[in-house]
Amino acid sequence: MLIAREVTKEYMSGEQKLAVLRDVSFSIPQGAFVAIVGPSGSGKTTLLGLLAGLDTPTRGTVLLDNADLGKLNENERARLRGEKVGFVFQTFQLIPTLTALENVQVPLELRGTPGAVERARDLIDRVGLTGRGHHFPTQLSGGEQQRVAIARAFANSPKILFADEPTGNLDNATGHRIFELLWSLNSDGGSTIVLVTHDSSLASRASRIIRLLDGAIVEDTGTDAGRAI
Repeated sequence: MLIAREVTKEYMSGEQKLAVLRDVSFSIPQGAFVAIVGPSGSGKTTLLGLLAGLDTPTRGTVLLDNADLGKLNENERARLRGEKVGFVFQTFQLIPTLTALENVQVPLELRGTPGAVERARDLIDRVGLTGRGHHFPTQLSGGEQQRVAIARAFANSPKILFADEPTGNLDNATGHRIFELLWSLNSDGGSTIVLVTHDSSLASRASRIIRLLDGAIVEDTGTDAGRAI
């Protein structure tokens, strides 16, 4: 589903090049649940953006469902994301003037999906917010808003979902419930999950952990650790 080959990302810092990622290589099969961990500044969020096609590497290759992201223009990458990718962020990014149900409906209506209301209502129920769909984001707790964001991310049945610190603004108990929700949606729907987290207890429950330090992989519990595919 996802392959990174010798991915490097550099930025200019004054007159010097700063390598945020250095020769990162791994593959992730369809249906996997992978946690990317590491200290602040290790390159986790940068890597997630490259894997999702939100940015392009300085060197190296990212293949998403057999599509070479480096060979696509921005419109083509955006189309690929719309068709196959879901996102969950630490800041929920809900539209404040829409209800929970309407927030979930948005990606469905943008694609012209038949039965958008019914699909959105089913997802609201699946994330445990039955009866809360008519509430606006400000009327929901942080954990409830994150559940709406997850329902929205799964609205178009993405083949892969990228989650960037989705429990970072939540208390431990709520964070674990959010993780369980991601896990159940992964196991029920078969979507690949790539989760960036600083929470080692949550990461330990993923089926695979990729650990970054100073922009390089220092540990990979998967079978392709340290090897370009």
